[in-house]
Amino acid sequence: MKLSGLKGIGAKTEQLFNKIGVFTTDDLLNFFPRKYDIFEKPVFVKDMTECRVYSLWGTVCSSCTLTKHGKLSILKVRIADECGGQITVTFFNMPFLKNTLKPGCKYVFRGEVAFKGNLVLMEQPKMYTYNEYDKLMDSLQPIYHLCAGLTNNLVKKTIKQVIDEYRDPQESIPGKFVERENLMSHGEAIRAMHFPDNFETLKKARERIVFEEFFLFSLAIRNIKNESIIANNSIHVEKSPYSATILANLGYELTGAQARVYDEIIRDMSGKQTMNRLVQGDVGSGKTIIAILAMMDCCYLGYQCAMMAPTEVLARQHYETICDIIEKNNLPVECALLTGSLTASAKNNVKEECRRGKVQIIIGTHAVITDNVEFHKLGLVVTDEQHRFGVRQREALHKKGEQDGRIPHIMVMSATPIPRSLALILYADLEVSVIDEKPAMRLPIKNCVVDDTYRPNAYRFIQRELDKGHQAYIICSMAKPSENEEEDSELENVVEYSNKIRKEFPPEVVIEYLHGKLPAKEKNRIIEEFSEGKINILVSTTVIEVGINVPNATVMMIENAERFGLAALHQLRGRVGRKDDQAYCIFVSNSNNAVTKERLNILKESNDGFYISEQDLKLRGPGDILGERQSGEFGFKLADIFVDSETLKKASACAKESIDMGLDEGLILELKEYVDSRMNNLNL
Repeated sequence: MKLSGLKGIGAKTEQLFNKIGVFTTDDLLNFFPRKYDIFEKPVFVKDMTECRVYSLWGTVCSSCTLTKHGKLSILKVRIADECGGQITVTFFNMPFLKNTLKPGCKYVFRGEVAFKGNLVLMEQPKMYTYNEYDKLMDSLQPIYHLCAGLTNNLVKKTIKQVIDEYRDPQESIPGKFVERENLMSHGEAIRAMHFPDNFETLKKARERIVFEEFFLFSLAIRNIKNESIIANNSIHVEKSPYSATILANLGYELTGAQARVYDEIIRDMSGKQTMNRLVQGDVGSGKTIIAILAMMDCCYLGYQCAMMAPTEVLARQHYETICDIIEKNNLPVECALLTGSLTASAKNNVKEECRRGKVQIIIGTHAVITDNVEFHKLGLVVTDEQHRFGVRQREALHKKGEQDGRIPHIMVMSATPIPRSLALILYADLEVSVIDEKPAMRLPIKNCVVDDTYRPNAYRFIQRELDKGHQAYIICSMAKPSENEEEDSELENVVEYSNKIRKEFPPEVVIEYLHGKLPAKEKNRIIEEFSEGKINILVSTTVIEVGINVPNATVMMIENAERFGLAALHQLRGRVGRKDDQAYCIFVSNSNNAVTKERLNILKESNDGFYISEQDLKLRGPGDILGERQSGEFGFKLADIFVDSETLKKASACAKESIDMGLDEGLILELKEYVDSRMNNLNL
């Protein structure tokens, strides 16, 4: 049902919901809160030990002071609790409160607490009478992602309207598993995710949704694997003179892990059945050269190879790397780039050469799998950062090569450091190889975790690296100031941050910013100029996480590091330390939370992505409902492959049991319909 059919939703409001990806009532029900506001019992000032939201039952103990800075008015007042502890409360652009906050008045003040020396500060709190606050005590209020013009109250009100008329849908999980795993029904879970009665109810609701996501994912993956007939290999590939020449001129030896994985790939491609293999390796472990060697072995026999990357930037970098290797080794191989930003005539030219077999290696983004791209003799398909492509996208590229009885080999690569036990579930349709060593000439990255008082020192350190001819990244958590006034105003954003640090560095230091909302042409320009050394400092969001390779960059500074998952932080850090120069990573965080500090210390002490993911799993444990998700790139709405690893294992086992016991035809059709409608949000 469209949102326009709901009471109080006009055309303009519907457009606002569309901006946040909500088009139907089903979308609305599955638009889960980003967090929950928990109205805890008020505490004393002495119990405020970290920077977070607190509630304080206090008495106004001073007259208000009101100052103005241009259009900004600042009102400050001192509040005392019943134990004599005091806190300074600040309100911005609320001068009228001067008549309300009289000495002796009592309120519950609720807001973010910060510390400055011995002072405890609270900015822009909400105020409640004791009776008002008592009614909210211990409740969990949903907080949603918003856009300008859309308020949290409107989203809550609209969702409540739909839920009040909501009828439980057909169960997507067979009843025996719902009962055995003690799961809520789907309908109960949806209601409780939005409006939980208490924390335990919320936990149970989340468990149900997470199990459901993993169950359907595993069922779909297993169905794909079972439906795929194991193809006899008609494209027998051995190590060739092309790869031998490349290895001889490489300038370094493959690591033992690289050599092992290369042998596994050749064994597959020369074996009885078509290869279908995942190559998993930490950032900087050398996956790309293995893919290039395999492609060259195919080209030697006259076959074509296709390589698909998730972004134009990464596709272009692969193209330039391969062209450079071809030129240096004087190989008779043609390589072409096919991306969405090419002109129509350039695209048509590449497609024609691909169809006629004039190019042997085609590098591209999703443009490679469009219907009008034809291959002459496709032998190998390589997808990079494979978790960002769906199984069905890989299948589409795979099927393009099914001609004259030949089925091309498939190799997919991922730098996401997932423990092997989980990888075998998530990639059940693939054989798994792991490159678990890094090239010997790579020095370990030196890491430190600091608060924002260290920034001046960090800037001076970055300047020293620039003086050596190196470059630096600075990562911020937002692209621009948030349109949502309820978002944390202290989060650094790339636009304002870039303007700010230009005053900290000499005029000759070139500073640019990069974020995902920039036009593709502008993003490519910035990346190219940074790669060429024309930009000294790149201030960016996590858009640089995937595959950007600038070996001259030796420093990465990550602001608000506590806002990122460990997997994302490790991926970001992997953008430096990509040649034999010493590299550094500075994690900036003001959090006093003990768990946050321990998590960041894991990164400080180790550069091993697999170790980091294992330690993160042990530290966080299942059921961390309000934590930052570590595996959002897999497309799950709630599920986190690390936090919910035990649920993933159970759901996968149930999916296998479902298939093994032979589901009745009616249930298969229902599940297929459900998978097709719900799995659009997953990478399938």
